[in-house]
Amino acid sequence: MSETLAAFGTLLRRLFARRGAALSLIFLGLVALTAICAGLLPLDPLAQNVADSLKSPSAESWFGTDELGRDILARVVYGARTSLVTAFGAVFIAALVGVPIGLAAGFYGDWRDSLLMRCIDVLLALPNILFAMALIAVLGRSQGAALIAVGIAGIPGFARIARAQVMALRQLDFVMAVRGFGGSPGYIMFKTILPNALSPLVVQAIVLASVAILLEAALAFLGVGVPPPTPSWGEMLRTGKSYLYEAPSYAVLPGVVLTLTILSFDTIGRALTALLDHDETDASGATVGGRR
Repeated sequence: MSETLAAFGTLLRRLFARRGAALSLIFLGLVALTAICAGLLPLDPLAQNVADSLKSPSAESWFGTDELGRDILARVVYGARTSLVTAFGAVFIAALVGVPIGLAAGFYGDWRDSLLMRCIDVLLALPNILFAMALIAVLGRSQGAALIAVGIAGIPGFARIARAQVMALRQLDFVMAVRGFGGSPGYIMFKTILPNALSPLVVQAIVLASVAILLEAALAFLGVGVPPPTPSWGEMLRTGKSYLYEAPSYAVLPGVVLTLTILSFDTIGRALTALLDHDETDASGATVGGRR
């Protein structure tokens, strides 16, 4: 446990050494903190005052108000909850299903690999937005349905990465040693191979989080996502576009927060990929040098 925490701390320090990744981590930390502590703030996303509808940003309402007089800042803060819950829930579902599929396909090979990966290819061939809309039509319009739809759409990415990692690691000496000592397939896959394949899976989780937030916002923008009055960044964009001339801040400010959130996840994912590629290059160079 202490070694894991130490490695995590080292990784954070290396990320903060990169300006873009550091700014992204700070921004996402602020977004997550305000979303978690939203109930402690003097903000009510559902309070209406039609007399104050479509007001411009002011000291009383920093982001202005919508067509029902609701505070846009309050709805942006609570909309962060919707987006982050959808993102992390989707990542959990995709990893929970996709990683075991990829491990089994890469470990066993033969017809099981072909069958599992053809199923993954079917999911991969379906356009994410259309698949999510079809699933929501079956399950009904709710945050849970949006979360499940986005999660299922993310399964192929985890499955393919896990399979590639297993195929790269399964013939290495430490895996063959565990197999030689009688380790079961489950033990080898989840206790031996998976811990050594976590790095690309973590990067995939971060990338999927940004995709999930974008997809949830797109569903809400199309009118099939989280139903109102639940705050959603995509719903605010959908409604705010009708008032661009009367109150441009209605759509622009939630759109800026949405864009920065997605960009932050993407920046962190790219930084992690660069760090991991650098580590692998150093390890390969050390190995070659040792052999020489």
